[in-house]
Amino acid sequence: MAKLKEKIGYALGDAAAGGITWKVMSIAFPLFFTNVFGLTIADTATLMLIARMFDVVTDPLMGTLADRTQSRWGTYRPWLIFGAVPLGLVFALMLYTPDFGPTGKRIWAYTLYLLMMVVYTAVNVPYGSLLGVMTEDDNEKNQFSSFRMVGAYAMGFVTLLSFPYLQKLVGGTPQHQYAVLGALFGLIAAAGTLACGLLTRERHKPVRADKFSLKPFADLFRNRPWVILTFIGISMNFFNGFRYAVAGYLFEYCLHGDVTVSGLIINYTVFMTFGELTCMVFGGVSPAFTRWVGSKRMAFIWASAICVVVSVLFFFIPMNPKYIWMMVAAVVLTSVGIGLYSPLLWSMYADVADYATEKNGSSSTGLIFSSGTMSQKFGTAISGSLVALFLGLAGLVSGTDAAGQTIVTITDTDAVCRMIWLLFSIFPAAIALIMIGLLYIYPIKK
Repeated sequence: MAKLKEKIGYALGDAAAGGITWKVMSIAFPLFFTNVFGLTIADTATLMLIARMFDVVTDPLMGTLADRTQSRWGTYRPWLIFGAVPLGLVFALMLYTPDFGPTGKRIWAYTLYLLMMVVYTAVNVPYGSLLGVMTEDDNEKNQFSSFRMVGAYAMGFVTLLSFPYLQKLVGGTPQHQYAVLGALFGLIAAAGTLACGLLTRERHKPVRADKFSLKPFADLFRNRPWVILTFIGISMNFFNGFRYAVAGYLFEYCLHGDVTVSGLIINYTVFMTFGELTCMVFGGVSPAFTRWVGSKRMAFIWASAICVVVSVLFFFIPMNPKYIWMMVAAVVLTSVGIGLYSPLLWSMYADVADYATEKNGSSSTGLIFSSGTMSQKFGTAISGSLVALFLGLAGLVSGTDAAGQTIVTITDTDAVCRMIWLLFSIFPAAIALIMIGLLYIYPIKK
């Protein structure tokens, strides 16, 4: 039986990766790249697409490499212990805007973003795989998954809520603000990752194959639960990705800047913070909800249905700052569903890993969990790329002039605002419907 200290340690891993690095990359990067850093809409969309194709190769390779690691620290923990500092450092550099022209900025952004994907993969794939070797008890796996999600959402809440106030405290240009906050949050992310590696334990050794072969990769595509769950994971991250990527534009162009209510500054990060707090609460409730519903699959279906209904309702809220609390209420209700289903995905990957071990006779835990990380990055970044593409088609134009200054223009304000509203509501609702259909054919009933 794992101690509370270990569960908190495991939660710190996703507090660092999910609550800081990935949260900032999901919600701030599209707007940062186009409106602060100075990339064009086309460059931003292309960057995220290239990074995803890159991850299709690196994530499975990292999973296989992690499965075969043998050290005094275990199989998966050394990747967290020794990857903590590179994760924080590269994240900080990625939020730094160098004084370069358009070509230099493009090279910097592409190099640092791709390097960040490599480091994130090297840390997060082994982190997810830890769940398969810390315990064999299914209820305890659900508890670890729940702690993981609460840690991610709690840190996401702190990160997003504090962001505008820290920007004001730092002062100076937006480029300076992002650089300072990148260094601060990078340091915290490194500390959380290191603590996770040091506080957790690997109680069970993965059943390793005698030698390297491509058979585990082939086995994946014969593993029906894995195929379906991977598409569910991609859909889940598409749902989240559209909303996070477009939130900054929603405030910038639909609501005409930050909304101040009774002294509270509500910008795009604070707006999504209401959802983070809700996800944190309902992530903790998820194991009890799953027991009440009867299975992970049915709990996931009901939670996804909540997301469909509330996302559609958001579309009919007037595009006016005076309705901000109605918008916040919709974000909170949507996050009830997200909070309930988020821990289930990783627990279901552990089920798929157990199924694969029983069927194939050797462990492919790291490889299977790498697909979870890949679906996370694929769904989030492709949705971010599509947001940039659709906004460009609607009339948003960004870039850097010869002096290195960022320039943003809009050729059709109404079309851009309509597209933003659709990307935050109807697009995610359609994705959640697809997710429900996939869950109905998912074969593991635990």
